[in-house]
Amino acid sequence: MQTPLKPVTVSVAPNGAYKTKKDHPGLPMTAKELGETAAACHDAGAAMIHLHVRDHDGVHLLDEHAYRTATAAVARAVGRDMVVQITCEAGGRYNRQEQMAVVRAVVPEAVSIALRDIVPDGAAEGDAAAFYAWLRREGVLIQTILFTPEEVTRYYALRERGVLGEGKDFLLFVLGRYTPGQVSVPADLLPFLSVFRGDVPWAMCAFGRQEHACAVTAAALGGHVRVGFENNLHAADWSARQRMARDFSRARSGARRTCASSIPDPASGRRRQRRSTGSGAHRVRPRRRIRNAARVCCAP
Repeated sequence: MQTPLKPVTVSVAPNGAYKTKKDHPGLPMTAKELGETAAACHDAGAAMIHLHVRDHDGVHLLDEHAYRTATAAVARAVGRDMVVQITCEAGGRYNRQEQMAVVRAVVPEAVSIALRDIVPDGAAEGDAAAFYAWLRREGVLIQTILFTPEEVTRYYALRERGVLGEGKDFLLFVLGRYTPGQVSVPADLLPFLSVFRGDVPWAMCAFGRQEHACAVTAAALGGHVRVGFENNLHAADWSARQRMARDFSRARSGARRTCASSIPDPASGRRRQRRSTGSGAHRVRPRRRIRNAARVCCAP
């Protein structure tokens, strides 16, 4: 009897906070370009898009109106088929109070949060706990970003003390962000998994030319993956990426061939994520025109 394939959700991170069209002409920076990118990556199989928005000078921006404009552009392009995740990354420009404030203003469907930004030390735990409690009440999916194995251990300590509230989380292990030259290799994932308890869904993103190999390894080890220009400008064969959607499709196919995993289409992936979540429904805010978003949480 054939063992059922384990679904792997693939997300796309098309721009990030720092790269510009000088780094790659196809990098999306406007709302219109983000919508076009979302459509192309949706057709290639992406279930979620991780959004960064920019100001008029192309600089990283945390802004309610810019996020609403970009989210609307994605919705026009793909409807409800892709989960839209905003970032609250500091980007060397914002403090933690500003980071939390933009999330409260947008009330997004999903948000990525670097633990080191929002809970940098014990003194920050009080207002961080209030922020996480608000996120849980609103039904926002929290993807907690962890850059080192030590941060995985700290995540569990904070959760056990109640700082992160009650709810099902989705972890993101980041490989290579703080290495010389921002490079990573598949073996970098193992220290994270050595302290991970296997109790929540997890995904991986990797900096550098071995992003594809790291993604395939993560899928083989039971994780989910995030790929895109934010972390790597090269295709799987280390040549310069021409179009992200095409290389995204190649990475997706490579994961399917190499691993005992299935890659669901975006709509199916989203329905699966909604069924597997432990959080409540995203609250409807008609005044702000926020739709009743499906919950996203990859089944472990």
